[in-house]
Amino acid sequence: MRLLRSHNDRGHYPIEPIAVELGIWQGRYQNLELPWLLWWDDRGNLLQTGWERSQLVEARVKRLANKLRELGLNPDELV
Repeated sequence: MRLLRSHNDRGHYPIEPIAVELGIWQGRYQNLELPWLLWWDDRGNLLQTGWERSQLVEARVKRLANKLRELGLNPDELV
């Protein structure tokens, strides 16, 4: 059994059974500019961290709450 694999054309290491890739991303995250080991989907799209996803959800909730207020509804009183 061969355990070492070579990278794909994106420089990522595919993990085919779960359709993800592991790769290096160079950039700023949590105020640190470093190379980061991150997950990508099998099409090369960077997968968000749990914190990033929660920030997007929180922003969406705020936008929807503001829209409800514009329509005259109080989002805190909705069931």
